[in-house]
Amino acid sequence: MCGITGWISYHEDPRAHPHVIEEMTAALTRRGPDASGIWCGPFAVIGHRRLAVIDPDGGRQPMTAADNAHPRTTRHVLTYSGEIYNHHALRAELRHRGHHFTTRSDTEVVLRAYQEWGDALTEHLEGMYAFGLWDARDQRLLLVRDRLGVKPLFFAEVPGGGLVFGSEPKALFAHPACRPRVDAHGLREAYGLVFGTGATLWSGIREVRPGGTAVFDRNGLTERLYWQLEARPHADAEAGDGAHINAHAAGTGIGDGLHDVVAQTVAGVRSRLERAARAQLEADVPVCALLSGGLDSTVLTALLADELRVREGPNARLRSYAVDYRDQAERFTGDVLRTGHDTPYAAEAGRFIGTDHRLVVLDPHTLLDPGHRQAVVVARDSPIGVGDMDTSLYLLFGEMARHSTVALSGEAADEVFGGYPWFRNPAALAADTFPWLLVTEDEAAMPLHPALADTLRIGEFQADTYRSALAAVPHLEGETPAQHRRRELQHLSLTRWLRQLLHRKDRLSMARGLEVRVPYCDHHLVEYVFNAPVGVQDFDGREKSLLRAAGARLAPYSVLHRPKNHYPATHHPDYNRGLQDLAREALAAGHHRIGDLVDETVLKPCLDIAPERLQWGHRLRLERVVDLSLWLDHYRPEISL
Repeated sequence: MCGITGWISYHEDPRAHPHVIEEMTAALTRRGPDASGIWCGPFAVIGHRRLAVIDPDGGRQPMTAADNAHPRTTRHVLTYSGEIYNHHALRAELRHRGHHFTTRSDTEVVLRAYQEWGDALTEHLEGMYAFGLWDARDQRLLLVRDRLGVKPLFFAEVPGGGLVFGSEPKALFAHPACRPRVDAHGLREAYGLVFGTGATLWSGIREVRPGGTAVFDRNGLTERLYWQLEARPHADAEAGDGAHINAHAAGTGIGDGLHDVVAQTVAGVRSRLERAARAQLEADVPVCALLSGGLDSTVLTALLADELRVREGPNARLRSYAVDYRDQAERFTGDVLRTGHDTPYAAEAGRFIGTDHRLVVLDPHTLLDPGHRQAVVVARDSPIGVGDMDTSLYLLFGEMARHSTVALSGEAADEVFGGYPWFRNPAALAADTFPWLLVTEDEAAMPLHPALADTLRIGEFQADTYRSALAAVPHLEGETPAQHRRRELQHLSLTRWLRQLLHRKDRLSMARGLEVRVPYCDHHLVEYVFNAPVGVQDFDGREKSLLRAAGARLAPYSVLHRPKNHYPATHHPDYNRGLQDLAREALAAGHHRIGDLVDETVLKPCLDIAPERLQWGHRLRLERVVDLSLWLDHYRPEISL
């Protein structure tokens, strides 16, 4: 996992301004603390910051390849971030096709794959990745992003027929022609919580879409998708060998009477998840797992621990981590997203699986520390976060990075398997809007100043975007109403809601020099479950039925059957009190137009209420006021409405 960046210009020589690519590359130092590299040539300068994970000695970047017709001339230059999980199989195939390798790195596999297949290399790659590949002979840049958008990749066209790209917007801002600017459309994207693809908060800066490419050459910019979710008949709709299926059903503890299609689907989920876990455990550096005590992380950690013992012997122990807050056991109160205290379940799961389990406990003072909060805002390049849940994750990743370079996470299981309340909530099922706007009590991200609200008209923006989002959902002819709606909700969750979770995890982990992998984003698994009938997905009447059945015997009974629980938030009144003080300070300062953006009359009750009575949904408004103030201070953006 690394930081990538570059500047292409056909009308001036980027080599004449070496400080620009140096500063663009340096802006990504936290993503790649192990090494730095820059390549300079006519029309292009390419930068890279490396976090060494596979082949630490041989995978230096930018990586180059010569022109076959002119062996002493560099033709292809690659700056790459991520992991290709099928790189061993691709290496063997490319060797069979006549390619020679000088390193063990997956980076070189990507480079040789491009030499063999050109842009069609995307059809062969499996993993999480973002990369830029410059063809010096054709004077052409190819930008590529993985199918689910696990790894970020931003770009912006600049005056004079040029383009800059990078893993994060901060790298683009190091170019003198790309300044931090925000317009009305960007504010709608940020505060509308629609989590669109392509457009960003920043004016002129776009993302390469998940499953997409962008090509920049002398003819301009061309974007296309090489992958998207498709509606297909379920791969296991036809019952197979009944005796085999029922034997598997008995093995998972779900009963011999289970319908054949359900049992076959459970087996299909288990095999795909095992395959993803095996592939994503590979690294030449220490690996650990996030173990919250929920179903998703427990099943994944168990599979990883089993595979580690296969590879390293029966005494091998996977290190696992969870986060908690001081006095959480005594002070926990449920809310719309949380039904119980995670720590006892995480500890039980660790004992059951046999991990070396570590608990990181945070206190209110640490969570409120201005330095930590600013680091989070800068890592995200955005004022839209989730307060203490971001700060705690940032601090947790810092502790994990002391001992490991790679961590595996259960992120995306709720989107894949239907774990969120909106998959069953009658109001969300019937609503004509994004379901998370109802369930999370977070309709507008932050109370906006009335004049700004009139300008942005976020409600209309959300309605228009929702209609466009539904139009993009694929369907099969003859779907029942229940199947039709389930497909809509899964598609919205996988292509929109998941995006902000992956951004959060990537930015906060990479800010600590930690690579986080997400096996539930394996596209084979995602496609398989997306096309399972709703009756199969919900066969036991609960959330994540297929995952629970596939993970039977991998987790203790208490974890298998506990309700869905969101990432933990502190319930300590000292935190609420300190947050109220920070919000008052931000509003009182009145600097950088914060008073033009925030509706203080709506915020006043959140400031006046006793700290122990401050509800999570209202507290989130204060979190975002504080983050907005920090963001304005750091970026000093030009805001044009």
